Amino acid sequence: MTEAKQKLETQLWNIANTLRGKMGADEFRDYILGFIFYKYLSQKMDLYANKILKPDNLTFQELKDQPAEEDFLNAIKDEALDKLGYFLKPSELFTELARRGNGNGKSAFILGDLAKVLANIEQSTMGSESEEDFGNLFEDLDLTSSKLGKTEEAKNELIVKVLTHLDQIDFDLENTESDVLGDAYEYLIGKFASGAGKKAGEFYTPQQVSMVLAKLVTIGKNQIKNVYDPTCGSGSLLLRVAKETRVGAFFGQESNPTTYNLCRMNMIMHDVHYKRFDIYNEDTLEHPSPSHFDERFEAIVANPPFSANWSASPLFMSDDRFSAYGKLAPKTKADFAFVQHMVHQLDDHGTMACVLPHGVLFRGAAEGHIRKYLIEDKNYLDAVIGLPANIFYGTSIPTSILVFKKNREHKKDILFIDSSGYFEKVKTQNYLREEDIEKIIETYRNRSTIDKYSYVSLLSEVKENDYNLNIPRYVDTFEEEGPVDINAISSELKDLEKDIGTTDAEIADFCNQLGIEQPF
Repeated sequence: MTEAKQKLETQLWNIANTLRGKMGADEFRDYILGFIFYKYLSQKMDLYANKILKPDNLTFQELKDQPAEEDFLNAIKDEALDKLGYFLKPSELFTELARRGNGNGKSAFILGDLAKVLANIEQSTMGSESEEDFGNLFEDLDLTSSKLGKTEEAKNELIVKVLTHLDQIDFDLENTESDVLGDAYEYLIGKFASGAGKKAGEFYTPQQVSMVLAKLVTIGKNQIKNVYDPTCGSGSLLLRVAKETRVGAFFGQESNPTTYNLCRMNMIMHDVHYKRFDIYNEDTLEHPSPSHFDERFEAIVANPPFSANWSASPLFMSDDRFSAYGKLAPKTKADFAFVQHMVHQLDDHGTMACVLPHGVLFRGAAEGHIRKYLIEDKNYLDAVIGLPANIFYGTSIPTSILVFKKNREHKKDILFIDSSGYFEKVKTQNYLREEDIEKIIETYRNRSTIDKYSYVSLLSEVKENDYNLNIPRYVDTFEEEGPVDINAISSELKDLEKDIGTTDAEIADFCNQLGIEQPF
């Protein structure tokens, strides 16, 4: 970790803790990430406008003193909407509100102005190409919430304090070679997830798991046309793929409105242009995005909610995603419904990697039928990777990664990897270390059989197991115990017998001295 990155992460986390005592982790997350995002948009706007105004020897914040201020602002707005996707006036910049709120060392009332500015950012995009990407982005920043303070003055004082601290931090946006701020934003999301308990699984995949998925779908590729996540949460998994290879476009769907907003913010904070991402807010299984449905994706990564409920409506039997299988995933276990959806969206030459609970490997009935169809009829399953237990926030269950390809290079076999014993325990959480991740990826890349770790199974063997994919059926991790020395054990038992006799005698003596009945 670079010194600058570590410093920024520490500064932002300290500011976040200003709000910690007032509300729950998921609530103050929305405020602090929203304010950081507002500052980011302000600085991007200021830098871009200054670049446009440079030939006129003006800065953006000097326009208020110019006779032709309105003409300048209209011209800048047109260009900003195309380049940035939004527009802010000089009076609406973050630094201006922070300065106004902290005028003369006293907290001036700015809540009303702040609410208007956040609304204006969204309204500035109305009718433009970026309208959908910026709409309702700040709806979770409720500046009237009693959780910020009992009185309007108390709320204002807290917000001014946060803005003032944030205003003093250098986001270094002029350094185009660095993504320190984007990484710091990701760090904060991870920190909030670690304290959010079960709710964390709704919006965040641990970075080490994201890294495995991202590496699996990008092996041997310097660039990919697009990447898709049907349960994208905060977007961390999509963005992780971009750290492994160049990505043309990002597509995702998220049912939770708050998390959907967080994902769009995360994309923009990582400097992904609004024309390069398409995030949709709806239930993926019940209402897939109309703009995604006919797309086919070169890479698909996902960590769907484990064994979620869905309608499993009979109407889905005529849906192209499910109709060929002849059966739907159970109402109380939507895992295979997500798999079917993703397989439908996968490009003929793409790779899909998703995290699923172990039950999908061996459960029967409709799930067994779907599993058999994917393996026997379509031959799409390329690998099954077992992960350690307790590496996800909010659940301790062991999980697996399933890798699918429509045009597999190795059509006669399936690779099984058991990495469940390779991790580091930190407090109550297990983590994949760098060497654990590398071992998974190298084993997958080389498709190698390693004693007690991996096994390349012929499809005929999987068929003999009735398409049960339970990893211990293929990877033998049994450790034979060493020989037992009966004489040594006998000797130890005799010594224990002597010790027990001595202890009993001491207890009897104490009981006699106290004049109480012996316990034996």
